[in-house]
Amino acid sequence: MNHKLLQSILSAKQDNNIKFKDLRILLQQLGFNERINGDHFIYKIKHFPERINIQPDGNMAKTYRIRQIRGVILKYNLGGNDDD
Repeated sequence: MNHKLLQSILSAKQDNNIKFKDLRILLQQLGFNERINGDHFIYKIKHFPERINIQPDGNMAKTYRIRQIRGVILKYNLGGNDDD
């Protein structure tokens, strides 16, 4: 797992500097299933009600989506183990 990217998202210091492709990989590593519909990338974990829908902004992730993802990671304590 990309712990550096996860820490960057959790720190909220570089929300406007997260690459879209790196975010996609991290979400999959956290256990989300990816579904693509046009330019919408939809992520869901089976037993969680939240669904994450992201779109690229050039090659970067949209800042407000990073905040949304941080909320989900914290709410469900995703990636909180050093054993990942």
